Amino acid sequence: MTKLQVRAFLYQLGCFAILFILGRFIIAEYSGLTGIWIPMTAFIVATLIAPQFKALKTKDGEKLFMKWIFIKGIREIG
Repeated sequence: MTKLQVRAFLYQLGCFAILFILGRFIIAEYSGLTGIWIPMTAFIVATLIAPQFKALKTKDGEKLFMKWIFIKGIREIG
């Protein structure tokens, strides 16, 4: 794995983890779900709304790109 692929993986993992933990606390506090349904719902929500990062080789070299449901199109990072 190249440096940018590792960075893309860490960005994606970090964003997912933040959204999962935040979602888990919000779901536990404001919904009537109990037991395994709280982390399962938080996992699905975090998976759907977390941005996706990818390192791709272009003619200018390897670049890091991000795609997110709240932003139109694909953005180049860095």
